[in-house]
Amino acid sequence: MDNNPTEAEIRSQQFEHALVLETARVTEAAALAASRQVGMGDKNAVDDAGTTAMREVLNSMNIRGTVVIGEGEMDEAPMLYIGEKLGQGEYEVDIAVDPVEGTIVTAKGLPNGIAVIALSEKGGLMHAPDCYMEKLVVPPPAANKVSLDYSIAENLKIIAEALDRDVDDLLVTILDRERHAEHIRQIREAGACVKLIGDGDVIASLAVAVRGSGVHCLMGSGGAPEGVLSAAAMKCLGGHIQGKFIAEDDAQRERFRQMGVEEGRIYKTHELAPGNEIVFSATGITSGDLLYGVRRFGGGARTHTLVMGHATRVVRFIDSVHLEDDGARVTVRI
Repeated sequence: MDNNPTEAEIRSQQFEHALVLETARVTEAAALAASRQVGMGDKNAVDDAGTTAMREVLNSMNIRGTVVIGEGEMDEAPMLYIGEKLGQGEYEVDIAVDPVEGTIVTAKGLPNGIAVIALSEKGGLMHAPDCYMEKLVVPPPAANKVSLDYSIAENLKIIAEALDRDVDDLLVTILDRERHAEHIRQIREAGACVKLIGDGDVIASLAVAVRGSGVHCLMGSGGAPEGVLSAAAMKCLGGHIQGKFIAEDDAQRERFRQMGVEEGRIYKTHELAPGNEIVFSATGITSGDLLYGVRRFGGGARTHTLVMGHATRVVRFIDSVHLEDDGARVTVRI
């Protein structure tokens, strides 16, 4: 068997070797900055702090990046807006970003606030419209076995069989919204348990794909841009996402037409994140199911980051100590 990598595989690995740890630096900086606003009650201050720090680090990287999933249009600065150019370096990349996923939970000091970003080669991340998306996220053993066209009960049975357990052993995460009342009823009627979350379905999707989190599925509708970020993560972790774009009015349907998006079509992981060179990073701001939040000490802080690359097939959990002040002293411990 010929195990020699192709030129394309070598290029993809070089891309990721150059950018994986740099990308972790981006989300660490955003998390550290946003952590100063945890529990202060001002979600705009949380977002501004994370955005400012993230932009500064991105501009220092060896990239020529374009934001394809961001927080608004050009006139909505200081957000990282769609179409914004970042960096002046070598690697031409598309960027999907949420400097703070869960601004409200972070402002309230609640769990699962994160800083998150994905980079890919040009065209490697879908340019999704800012709308709702019906989502189904499952762990690797259930990948490509489920479908948004199936009933909730059918999908839960498939997931349970793939995980070699009963449906009543499953825990399903869903956003706590009135629109999900029927979903919640059907999940419970099928016998599975429900975990309601106030915000943050990217970190919830990550938890589904990481064994030991205690979560086995994510269902319901949430933001389409977050669906693309989740797809980038699933591409690296071997998990699976399906999404259907939801148009709320004719104006959105026209937007779909202009962007080449089909309402009602099921988009899968490889369509939402088609790239071969994908780097994903998430750093905890407030502690949750998968990541510790920023833990501060005199003169510094500790961060917990999940960073990974699709081509290199390495998933890293990075526990970092940041000595921010001159003369800061800390005893490093496990």
